[in-house]
Amino acid sequence: MKKFLPWIIAAVIVFGLFSWGKGFNNTAVRLDESVKEAWGNVQTSYQRRNDLIGNLVNTVKSAANFEKSTLEGVINARAKATSISIDPSNITPEQLAQYNQVQGGLSGALKSLLVTVERYPELKANQNFLKLQDELTSTENTIQTARTRFNEAIKPYNIHVRQFPGNLIAGILGFDEKPNFNAEAGAEKPVEVDEMKF
Repeated sequence: MKKFLPWIIAAVIVFGLFSWGKGFNNTAVRLDESVKEAWGNVQTSYQRRNDLIGNLVNTVKSAANFEKSTLEGVINARAKATSISIDPSNITPEQLAQYNQVQGGLSGALKSLLVTVERYPELKANQNFLKLQDELTSTENTIQTARTRFNEAIKPYNIHVRQFPGNLIAGILGFDEKPNFNAEAGAEKPVEVDEMKF
């Protein structure tokens, strides 16, 4: 019996390590799938905004003498925003920062468009424009919620792959830390209010 004791101990250790590794991997896969689902919701929200912006631009084009440079700015920013795609299984901080930057550029161009519309009473009275404007506001709230939920899905995943001893095999199994959405550049600055409009 003593002859087989080392083999029994080795088998128990190997089985224990296998069980632990299997459990770690399966949990990481489940959490990674939650991250992918949350990322899909972010992309869906941004796509909804892009579709609405296209409709908004077409509505604004109908206004006589509307500023062409403002429209071109929105169209170009929208084209940049739709040209970037990210694989949710391999998100890097650089990719997410670039994605955030182009989406922020589109938000800025859209704000500029909406401010310019104030000078066009026929647009401000256009029911189609007003409806699109309301839908855009609602979509912006949806985007914020989707980004928050993405960050919430990232947290348990990152904790799982960074905690010891899981961090020892996370990289080997292909589970790397994922970046969070951060606030857009300049979000910490207070909004400037033009008092002449009040």
